[in-house]
Amino acid sequence: MQEQIFAEGQAAQARELFDGQVEDTQELRTDVSGLYRWRAPRPSSRREQLRLDVDRHYPQMVASGTLIPNISSWSHWIANLSASGPNSWTGDIWYTDISPGQTFPYTSVRIEVTNRRSPGRREATATFSGGGGAPRQRTFKFEGSYFRPVDFEFDFAEGEQPTLTMDTCAHPNRPATLPCENLSLETVYRRAGFKVTTSPGGNVPLAGAGPDAVWSDVEMHDAMQTFWSRFAAQPQWAIWTFFASLHEQGTSLGGVIFDDIGANHRQGTAIFNDSFIANAPAGDPNPDAWVRRMIFWTAAHEMGHTFNLAHSWQKSLAFGSQGPWIPSTDEPEARSFMNYPFRVSGGQTAFFSDFEFAFSDQELLFMRHAPVRFVQQGNAAWFDHHGFEGVDTIPEQALRLELRVNRKTPAFEFMEPVVLELKLTNTSSQPQLMDKNLLSTTDSMAVILKKDGRPARQFVPYAQYCPLPETKVLMPGESVYEPLFVSAGQNGWDVAEPGRYTVQVALHTEGEGDLVSNPLRLRVEPAPDGRRYDAERLAQDFFSEEVGRILWFGGSQFLEKGNDVLREASERLSDYRVALHANVALANAVAREYKQLDLGDAGKERARPAAMAGGEITVRPPKVEEARKDFVTALTDKPDVGAASLGHIRYRRYMNRFSDLLAEQGENQEAAQIQDRLYDTLASRNVLDRVLKEIEDRRARYTEG
Repeated sequence: MQEQIFAEGQAAQARELFDGQVEDTQELRTDVSGLYRWRAPRPSSRREQLRLDVDRHYPQMVASGTLIPNISSWSHWIANLSASGPNSWTGDIWYTDISPGQTFPYTSVRIEVTNRRSPGRREATATFSGGGGAPRQRTFKFEGSYFRPVDFEFDFAEGEQPTLTMDTCAHPNRPATLPCENLSLETVYRRAGFKVTTSPGGNVPLAGAGPDAVWSDVEMHDAMQTFWSRFAAQPQWAIWTFFASLHEQGTSLGGVIFDDIGANHRQGTAIFNDSFIANAPAGDPNPDAWVRRMIFWTAAHEMGHTFNLAHSWQKSLAFGSQGPWIPSTDEPEARSFMNYPFRVSGGQTAFFSDFEFAFSDQELLFMRHAPVRFVQQGNAAWFDHHGFEGVDTIPEQALRLELRVNRKTPAFEFMEPVVLELKLTNTSSQPQLMDKNLLSTTDSMAVILKKDGRPARQFVPYAQYCPLPETKVLMPGESVYEPLFVSAGQNGWDVAEPGRYTVQVALHTEGEGDLVSNPLRLRVEPAPDGRRYDAERLAQDFFSEEVGRILWFGGSQFLEKGNDVLREASERLSDYRVALHANVALANAVAREYKQLDLGDAGKERARPAAMAGGEITVRPPKVEEARKDFVTALTDKPDVGAASLGHIRYRRYMNRFSDLLAEQGENQEAAQIQDRLYDTLASRNVLDRVLKEIEDRRARYTEG
């Protein structure tokens, strides 16, 4: 079946040079691939598209089409093709996606192109047959050589440079057949089948970030939310790419895609120039070219995620809530933009020696021919419609994955955000190698949530990270831990209504295959009788998109409506656990110097780079007393309750942030006292000795100045 679905395309025989500004005039001479259209005479809204993919770059020998009889209906089909004459192709239709109430009974198609050498007069006639119905014929007019449009917009922080082009022959480690050219990101995606345009300008940096070039999740999310609020809240073929210095996670994070911008996902991404992608291997023959190539690859990779592409090794772990696209097979050795160079056999040297700066056939098929809602930015959510084939577990695995809570019973108060804990243990008698970031990123993790009486759904987080793997040795009996916030994500509030839920996690590892956690049963209690009216009234605003994103990212200085709801929750429900989470998020957002993209009056303008529209990065100082008040209320007034509700790991992180804030104000003794309180709280909850030792060491650093 896979061989039929993913028939290998004929290799492209030539690559056209492109200077990044002007379309190649040779592309329309004799080739026939591209988009064809038909429209019914007005006033009818009936229309139809045909995408023919038989020549030019990386031909897939595929045709696809979409019938749109009215504004709310569609029939989408895909067929594999074989040449049946000089200008004709035939094939079987193997995929359909049909809206309710529509039919498309045909099983085969024949396509014939006339006026092949005259694009202005070129036509394609498609004849549909099979399926028991009478044959159907439609003639389409040639629209252009690309299958779909997309607009790129690039911005960069002051002191950074966007890497939008690279010399393919600058580094000696490359395929011998790779043409030498100045390759641009626009050209990469044009060859993938997109008619790429770029927003005007884009050469003015966003100034004002100050000496701290490190960006937090909160700052990045607010900046991108600010920028994309200039656009209509609807799907659009558009991407924002922002080049910055570093993420607060450190040099191990090369890029991030923010998947939830308003109600529309996959619209923007950030590249961190000074992360590990800027460190060429020791002894590399041309380190400057290596770095430029790596930053270029990272940008193309992250932009690929905005088209809903999974990582090469991750395709079988992705699935959608509305039914699959096509069951996809993992490609761990693919020389694709969507693979990590350091993951393949032989590492990055082996990868780039065979890398043609292209996508795999599976990825090209998806981008060119999948239904629009699966691919278009701001449309179907991350990983939606990618097919899930099941988890391939290995018996007698050396690692055990456990899902648990830091409380006696897995019961949560009404409106209390649900924070679980992942525990990975080496159950063997031998040391095991693992990725240090395995539990803290979602690259290879699928989280399944099911409320009793409802269909199961996948939890999809707000952000997708691409970190550098760091090898860690896990000794026999040793465990690693990481919090897992599951209340809200791209699906909205997955765990909110009172009732019983089941949560289970599948984790893909290199050596152990797929690890499956225990199914954890948890309960969300109904609103308390004495405060039911206040709680249920406030819940109508609390279970919103803004509040969900604030809690997931740990605060926001942009989402004021959500912050107002959290302040109200803190005041009206101060004796309930939801108030702890509200106060922590409010405090964390103002606990340190904060960068924010400010567009001012230009915020309503469309299709202009932020810097060209007068935008700048403003730096706000920490609001010490405001943060102090909220941290005390959330963390130290009822420390045991805070540790149980926030989880041990998140509680410790916030306590460390509180101590750092005090130390930055010269209050070192007070900072040390916060660590004392942290030590006593976690010691009474039987955390590991090494964790307590780390707290002691941190306390000592404060007292030593």
